[in-house]
Amino acid sequence: MRSETLQKARDFENQYGPHIPDEERPAFHVTPTIGWMNDPNGFSFYNGECHLFYQYHPYSDEWGPMHWGHLKSKDFIRWERLPAALAPDTDYDGSGCFSGGAVELPDGRQLLMYTGVRRERNADGFFQDVQTQCIAVGDGLDYEKYEGNPVLDAKDLPEGGSAVDFRDPKIWREEDGTYYAVIGNRASDSSGMILLYRSGDAVNWEFVRVLDASGNQYGKMWECPDFFPLDGSQVLLTSPQEMVTVGLEFHAGHGTLCLIGDYDPQGKGFVRKQVQAIDYGLDFYAPQTLLAPDGRRIMIGWMQNWNTIGAKPDYCRWFGQMSVPRELSIRDGRLFQMPVRELEKYRRQRIAHRNILVCGEVNLPGICGRLVDMTVTIRPAGHDFYRWFRIHVAKDGEHDTIIRYRPDQGTLKLDRTRSGLPYDIVHTRSFLVRPLANGELKLRIILDRFSVEVFVNDGEEAASAVIYTRKEAEAISFEAGGTALMDVEKYELVFE
Repeated sequence: MRSETLQKARDFENQYGPHIPDEERPAFHVTPTIGWMNDPNGFSFYNGECHLFYQYHPYSDEWGPMHWGHLKSKDFIRWERLPAALAPDTDYDGSGCFSGGAVELPDGRQLLMYTGVRRERNADGFFQDVQTQCIAVGDGLDYEKYEGNPVLDAKDLPEGGSAVDFRDPKIWREEDGTYYAVIGNRASDSSGMILLYRSGDAVNWEFVRVLDASGNQYGKMWECPDFFPLDGSQVLLTSPQEMVTVGLEFHAGHGTLCLIGDYDPQGKGFVRKQVQAIDYGLDFYAPQTLLAPDGRRIMIGWMQNWNTIGAKPDYCRWFGQMSVPRELSIRDGRLFQMPVRELEKYRRQRIAHRNILVCGEVNLPGICGRLVDMTVTIRPAGHDFYRWFRIHVAKDGEHDTIIRYRPDQGTLKLDRTRSGLPYDIVHTRSFLVRPLANGELKLRIILDRFSVEVFVNDGEEAASAVIYTRKEAEAISFEAGGTALMDVEKYELVFE
């Protein structure tokens, strides 16, 4: 039975969403039908298609009572908009249907597991949001909430766990038919931990163990966890709040955390070996992954920063977008990520320049555009290293987004100071990169109308940033302090 609240959201998006012209949106990055978008939810395959849900407030371009928006795709690039899937319409989720996951059931239906939020007074008389885990089952279009919701609440927490910060279940089904879910929680020391639960039917759940905990080392509350095997290792992803700066690896505020280790379900559980950021740019949070039918582990994230959500144009009928989906791998103990290979089928008009000597500023024939997939390889010209190298994109006389490499420091810097954002916010981020054995640095740059994503050395690091530069700013140029050699391969991305 479709609730009045859900039908109202569907009517609203159906009435106003189609009036947003395609050219006002990114060409190939996911945006909401209308209004606000944040975390990706329920990223999964169902009936042979990729489904993506998302945190959604259709009625404004600001965060509000959370719904679940819905899209599907056959190739991770072109998305079909579907009606809103969930709305806050019961006593246990009336303050919001927060993030969660999805799984296909043996009977052919799709199950959504999400955090229901209800507001109540605490012992001091103040309002607080109590968070529980809920499920809904449907056919890929319409979903009915389970009459026994919530399926997990405060009584299912380990000692010291928080019923106020208990959210974002990521569910999956193992080959033996057992369901598992990882859920973010806050421990008694006020920092984050990830809880593991198990179920035989996705309805009745039991607590298994604490998988890992911050111990106030990597931020506070750990949100939006994901847990999966990859290339012989076990990976735990989460997005911590209140991170502190750690060198150039982690920045302050809302961050991303990748823990790589081993997992022994019968013994010590998850044992971390490597800790790194997931994305080193300005805008990336709450990623979620799926296992594709061909065996690839694919990740998508919210390409936005909570601290800059007010930095948007005065009149904005949509706000928030997703990153390009990325294929994940583990190499040399690190997480690597590259754009899904499906993006390559939209490439047109290859233009290549080899062994270009860069001393000062260089413009190359055919190297321009705002829908671009471009790879730039930089190397020393002789024995003397250049002092710095800059790539300017989305450029005109007023605007410019800069990617700068300093070989002496081993740093790459993403600078969107002149990228059209209307407020004085954090505009730069630097991070460490490792040149290849011959001193080369290889950068793959993906440009859309409102974003830039950089992938270093075939995905060893990735950095994302939102930009609002006017679409007519299409110039691309290269600049060196000293002399460098460069190869450029550029494709126009065409979506017809």
